[in-house]
Amino acid sequence: MKKTKTAFFCQNCGHQSAKWLGKCPSCDEWNQFVEEEMRDISPGDSLEAWLNEEPISIDTIEADERDRLLTGIAEIDRVLGGGIVGGSAILIGGDPGIGKSTLLLQVMQKLADNGLVALYVSGEESATQIKLRGKRVGASSKNLIVFVEVSLENILKHIKEINPGIVVIDSIQTVYSSVLTSAPGSVSQIREASGKLILMSKKTGIPIFLIGHVTKEGAIAGPKILEHMVDTVLYFEGDSGHTFRIVRNVKNRYGPTNEIGVFEMRESGLVEVSNPSALFLSERPKGAVGSVVVPSMEGTRPVLVEIQSLVSENTFGIPRRTTIGVDRNRVSLLAAVVEKVCGLHLGNHDIFINVAGGVKLDEPAVDLGIISSMMSSFLDRSIDFGTVVCGEVGLTGEVRGVGRMDERIKEASRMGFNRCILPGGTSSSNNLPETEMTRINIDSIRKLPEHLF
Repeated sequence: MKKTKTAFFCQNCGHQSAKWLGKCPSCDEWNQFVEEEMRDISPGDSLEAWLNEEPISIDTIEADERDRLLTGIAEIDRVLGGGIVGGSAILIGGDPGIGKSTLLLQVMQKLADNGLVALYVSGEESATQIKLRGKRVGASSKNLIVFVEVSLENILKHIKEINPGIVVIDSIQTVYSSVLTSAPGSVSQIREASGKLILMSKKTGIPIFLIGHVTKEGAIAGPKILEHMVDTVLYFEGDSGHTFRIVRNVKNRYGPTNEIGVFEMRESGLVEVSNPSALFLSERPKGAVGSVVVPSMEGTRPVLVEIQSLVSENTFGIPRRTTIGVDRNRVSLLAAVVEKVCGLHLGNHDIFINVAGGVKLDEPAVDLGIISSMMSSFLDRSIDFGTVVCGEVGLTGEVRGVGRMDERIKEASRMGFNRCILPGGTSSSNNLPETEMTRINIDSIRKLPEHLF
């Protein structure tokens, strides 16, 4: 009798080891290794995995960007790069209850209204529960088919029989294959289920959405190879304290990355927000100390966001650096630059930074905005209400140029701002229309206080 081969897999990242390890050498998580059976692939299995296509010259392949499938929801089409590409696999992750299933049910309803057969496969909810949510969001098309199943073989069989135009798997962690003995949600099961489903999508040209659970750090649970296998990875961002949600594109083989779509959660489901800048600035207080607006590029879209700072003297202990929406290490670095170059003694002060609305900013163009808000709070002087600030700051205090400045200025001018503090080497293109925007170019943060207030 053939001996069964086993190996230990990290349930957090999918790292494989011949023996049990307390700490994963790949993701540094503790007590995540579980022993799983390793299945040998027979020649028959490997032949079935082939796409059976002949090598052809690239100039004979027909492809058109207009062949994308539009969902009818502009924010989703923007995040996907202009629509859904046939045969693509899209992975979407987010915190529990944030609205992943609700959004995809709305997408399926839009496509079903256009005559496309949409198959919604759920392994977490009953058909009755899905119907109750469908009533709330208005999903009642006869072309929207609900299938409650967790067996991979049954799911593939029904996809072949129904031949839908699009498929949703909610969620990939609940699907299991009978050829493996490991439990659903394990690394082997996720790899097997996602691999077969993605292969089916490539063979038939049916686009497929895979909903994935996330870990406590916010990353999609399961092996990291899952994100490499799919064509597009979307993350749902937001929290219970805000009504809006952000869908961020972190990988896209068919369009730009880091594109965002903004939605507002209402009783009737998720409603798209066509003007995010107005939403993020709607409750901005006038004349507030430590508040500044920066134009940030989210993919191809400029968005105005408010950065708030609170700098208070620390009378005991180690000064704290607390940030929400920006990197804490970057704030500590910029505080050291301000103290060294401008002579503002922030070393014995607590610094709290918050990006209003819960937006996460990771581009260096917001450096000058962070410094401006810290200066405003430290000096207890409010920044002019019609001023926006944008630029990258180096360790010697120099202000460096950033890309796509013309689009940032256009968005700021459209929202009613009349002053913009820019890097010294920034020049506008000839295509930029004349506006009433006053542009102030600085090459060092030493000159920043005289123009801020």
